[in-house]
Amino acid sequence: MTQGEALAILKTGANCFLTGEPGSGKTHTVNRYVAWLRSVGVEPAITASTGIAATHIGGHTIHSWSGIGIKRELSDYELDRIAQTERVVRRVRNTSIVIIDEVSMLSADTLTMVEAVCREIRGTNRPFGGLQVLLVGDFFQLPPISGRVSEEGQDTLLKEGSRPLFSFRSPAWKSLNPITCYLSEQHRQEDEKFLEILSAIRRGEVADEHRELLESRRKAGKGTQAAQLFSHNADVDHLNDAELAKLDQSARTFTMVGRGSEGMVATLKRGCLSPETLVLKVGARVMFTKNDSSGHSYVNGTLGVVTGFSSGNGYPIVKTHSGRTLVVEPAEWRIEEQGRTLARINQLPLRLAWAITVHKSQGMSLDAAHMDLSRAFEYGQGYVALSRVRTLEGLSLAGLNERALQVHPDIQEQDRVFREQSETARNAFVRMPQGELSRLQENFVRAAGGSVGGAPAKKSRLETIRGKHPNAYRPWSKEEDEDLKERFLSGEPAKSISQEFGRQPGAIRSRLVKMGLIEEE
Repeated sequence: MTQGEALAILKTGANCFLTGEPGSGKTHTVNRYVAWLRSVGVEPAITASTGIAATHIGGHTIHSWSGIGIKRELSDYELDRIAQTERVVRRVRNTSIVIIDEVSMLSADTLTMVEAVCREIRGTNRPFGGLQVLLVGDFFQLPPISGRVSEEGQDTLLKEGSRPLFSFRSPAWKSLNPITCYLSEQHRQEDEKFLEILSAIRRGEVADEHRELLESRRKAGKGTQAAQLFSHNADVDHLNDAELAKLDQSARTFTMVGRGSEGMVATLKRGCLSPETLVLKVGARVMFTKNDSSGHSYVNGTLGVVTGFSSGNGYPIVKTHSGRTLVVEPAEWRIEEQGRTLARINQLPLRLAWAITVHKSQGMSLDAAHMDLSRAFEYGQGYVALSRVRTLEGLSLAGLNERALQVHPDIQEQDRVFREQSETARNAFVRMPQGELSRLQENFVRAAGGSVGGAPAKKSRLETIRGKHPNAYRPWSKEEDEDLKERFLSGEPAKSISQEFGRQPGAIRSRLVKMGLIEEE
């Protein structure tokens, strides 16, 4: 499926799973979709499974957005408490669309908890409370993580056992039943031989010829322009500090500045690839940590060397490996919600780049990389590292173990299912008359409270419902629960109860189910 075909499906408001190989344009497609939504007056909730991914897209982690935090289980009491939390209720109620990026790193249990929160707050048993959900990611990349994860040990990674591992196994995923949009174009890898190696890893069909090509890159040496990728943070910090200390130049220090609530600023700092304190010298090897918002001078992953510092503002002058010389000024990372900026940090969009972890490289496109995969310990770790570079020529290996060439076997089987689902969806939408597709898209915009063709926006679904049911989607109090139980047990008609509480009949029924007074249909 092309990016254009996927975008047309997203615009209908369908629940979708957007996937594809690294470099296929998933992020670009999501950005186009978000821009389109905002152009028609609809503000999506933008979230991601990790802090780093959330920082890249200017949103919350899905854990923060939904109020579940680091919980691994959600009791009825905790669900009630979250549903009484004003900021979470406001987020979930005031949006029609939620985007969850890097869903491959989200466990099935976590997705189930998020879905339960949405249903509870929105007062309906429809999947995710009736929100349009866009799931984005590639399950061949890093696997789900559980709780607070350290990159230092595999014991912290969620292992397969009696409970589901991947989010597509979640009952929430199954009830959502998203349309799979599998992007087939390739915009990163420019080398057919290298692309074939990566495809062979995905299929679990790495042959001797592929291993020989990779082994040939051991002879390439580190190279003067290659960032080094390691599996562990300790290796990265040791190399960067050692290499910076070797430079016989005076150091310049650049400190991150944050504005907003302390908690949100701390979240941004943890997710930002630029360090809170950045020490640079002339000759320092650096990597850009953000896409250039004002043009196309650099992207996340562009490599370069500090050649000096501006006499005017003191900012570093960086010569990229493509030969472009730039004065690098501070960039901004922010958390946005409903068009408002809740927190922001400012720092140079740079980090030392003699080395970086595989984990933090996810999402980057590198011209050259030297990596040691002899200690790769998790499925997909080697694949993520290898797929960062565009060509085999840009790859340099210090070591390689067999685990680095393996992806999770369950994913290989599921990938075939995803591809078949995507082809079925593509054929259905390609055959759809353009007029019918346009009507679906316009109806979605109106239902989400946006405007079509410059026409005034109609009332949102929430506004329409609250015109008839003023307490729709509001949290239930203990007093209301007691009153509801008494009225129900006394035999009061459902219509009368609905009018008395100012809530939809479905919400009354959902609450009775939760209280154990009736069984769920």
